[in-house]
Amino acid sequence: MPGGCWYPTCSATGWFPQAHPLVACLGSTRTAAIPDRGARESPPPVIGGSSRLQLNSASVAQSCDDCTALRVTCSVAHPLVRGLRSIVCEIRLYIGKVPVTMYQRSSGLLCHITSLPGPHGIGDLGPSAFQFVDLLASAGQHIWQVLPLGPAGAGDSPYDSRSSFAGNPMLISMIGLVDDGLLGSSDIASVPDFRTDLVEFRKVEKWKGLRLRKAFEAFAAGDFPELQSSMEAFQQKSTDWLDDFALYQAIREHFDGEPWFKWPRDLRMREPAALERAAKTSADQVAFHRFVQFLFERQWQELKQYANRNEIAIMGDIPIYVALDSADVWANQSQFLLDEAGQPTKQAGVPPDLFAEDGQLWGNPVYDWEKMRKDDYAWWTERMRRVCELTDLVRVDHFRGFAAGWQVPAGEETARNGTWVQGPGLAFFDSLREQLGNLPIVVEDLGVITPDVEELRDSLGYPGMKVIQFAFGNGADNPYLPHNHRTNSMVYSGTHDNETTFGWYQSANRATQRHIRQYLQTRKNRVARDVVRTTWASVGVIACAPVQDILGLGNEARMNVPGLPTGNWGWRLSRLDLLAEHAQWLNELSTLYGRTSPPVSVESST
Repeated sequence: MPGGCWYPTCSATGWFPQAHPLVACLGSTRTAAIPDRGARESPPPVIGGSSRLQLNSASVAQSCDDCTALRVTCSVAHPLVRGLRSIVCEIRLYIGKVPVTMYQRSSGLLCHITSLPGPHGIGDLGPSAFQFVDLLASAGQHIWQVLPLGPAGAGDSPYDSRSSFAGNPMLISMIGLVDDGLLGSSDIASVPDFRTDLVEFRKVEKWKGLRLRKAFEAFAAGDFPELQSSMEAFQQKSTDWLDDFALYQAIREHFDGEPWFKWPRDLRMREPAALERAAKTSADQVAFHRFVQFLFERQWQELKQYANRNEIAIMGDIPIYVALDSADVWANQSQFLLDEAGQPTKQAGVPPDLFAEDGQLWGNPVYDWEKMRKDDYAWWTERMRRVCELTDLVRVDHFRGFAAGWQVPAGEETARNGTWVQGPGLAFFDSLREQLGNLPIVVEDLGVITPDVEELRDSLGYPGMKVIQFAFGNGADNPYLPHNHRTNSMVYSGTHDNETTFGWYQSANRATQRHIRQYLQTRKNRVARDVVRTTWASVGVIACAPVQDILGLGNEARMNVPGLPTGNWGWRLSRLDLLAEHAQWLNELSTLYGRTSPPVSVESST
C-alpha cells in the first residue's frame, strides 16, 4: 500500500526480517543492520556493531495506518558481557514507512541524449535514439542512464536548467516533425556543416529554433485533429507547471534574455494584473512554448515506451538544487531563501577539501525547508512525480544535502565561510512516499559523507554509489574497492563528472597506476576494459559505465569538468557502429555476472 507499512502486523518467532533501523532498546536508540526480508534462517541483525539480537517472541503492542510497534522479548549476546551467555531484555521495534527498494541485478550504459550521433548537430529523440535502444538490447543491457532532461541554462549544463519540469527543445527530432507532417522534407534538407564529435550549442539552437517555429505555424494553420487532441490532454495534465514555464520563457524573450530578477518589479513579484497583461501581450510566444513542450513530451514518451518494450529501463537524474534564473524559482519564490530583490540570501555549495581549497560555490538558491515542510513539500512532490513520469528509476544528485547542506552567505566569492545547515531528513522522504508511493531511487552519496548521511541513506534503504575510479591509491580498506562493496549499491566505472577511465589511468601517478594494474591484473592498454569488467563483477546490484569507457576513449571525450564554466557537455559519439562492435562482449559480461534483467519492472510502461 503506497505510503503505508509494508511489514505485516503479526506475531512471529525466529530471526526478525528487515526491522526498522531505529531500534528503541531500554530507553536508548541504537542502529541495527537490515537483513534481507524474509530470510528467517539468516544471521540475526547486529546492534551497535557488535551485539547479536535473537528474537524469541514478538507481539503487536500498538498499530495504526502508518506504523506498527512490536514488543519483542529477545536475547542479546555481547562480547563485553563476560560470564553471561545472554541478557534478556524487552525492546520495541517501530516499523514505519520503510520503502522496499529491491532492485534486480542489472547493468547498463550512461549516454546523454545530446551525445548520440545524428545529422542535426546534436543527439536527439530521432532515429539514433531508437537505434541506441536496439544496441543496448543486443548487448544484453537493461538500463539507459541519461542526465537531466530540462532546457539547459548557463554553460549549457543540464544541471542548471530553466525548469525542473520542462523538456529541452533541442532534443526534439526534426525528422520526427517531418513524419508528423509539421515540416516538409525540404525544411531540413539544408543543414549547416555541424561537427559530428561536438555539439555547437548556439549553432544548433539557431537552426532548430527556426524549424520549431515553422512547425508551430503549420500546426496553428493546419488540420491536425489527432495532434490537437493530444496537445489539449497534455496541457490539461501539465497546467501546474506548463503555464508558468511558458509565460516565463515568453517574458524572458521579451526582455532579451534578462533573468527574472531583473524584470520590472510587478513582473518579478508576479502581481496578477502584470501577469495577465504579459500573457495577453505575448500570447503567441506563450502558445509556442506550450506547443514545443508538447512535442518534447510526445517524442520522449514514444522513445521511453520503445525502450520499455525492449526491457530497458530509463534512468533519469534529479539535481537537488535548481537554477536561480528558472521558472521554478520565479513561480515559487517563497520556497527559497531570497531577499526582496529576488537575490539569494544564502548560496549552495560544498566546503573546502583536498581537491578544492576554496570549496565549490555553486550559487544556487537554497530551500526554505521549514516553509516547505508546512505545505507537506508540495513543490518537491510534484517535481518527483514529474521525473517519475519521464523515467523508470532516478538518481538523486547531492543526496547529502537532504541530511545537511553547505550554505554560504550572499556576497561571498568562495565557499570557505559557509556552514552546515540541517536538511529535511527522513520526514521529507516519508512525505514523498505517502503521496507517491515507494520511489525507485538511487542516491548520489559521493563527496563529504558524514555519519548522518549514511544513516539517512540506510534508513531509507536506497542504494548508494560506488565509483571504481575512486578506489585506488590508498589501502585495502578503501570503500570503493570492489571487495568492500555493499550489495545495495550502484557501481560505476566513472560518471559524467569524472575523467574517462583511460584518461584517469593516464593522469594517475605511478604508484596509483601500479596499484590499478596489480588489483585488476591488467595491462595499460586494457585498463578501461578491465575496469568495466570489474564493475560488472561487483556485488553491487546495478552496474553502469559511460559509453566512453566501453570505447576506451581518453579525456578528449570527457563530458564535464566540474568548476569549468564553459566547454563542457558537448561530447558526441560520431557513429553508433563504434559501440556496436562491443555488444557481444557486454552481453557476455552481463550473462557471466548475472545481470540479465531490468532493475525494476517496466511492463506497466509499455
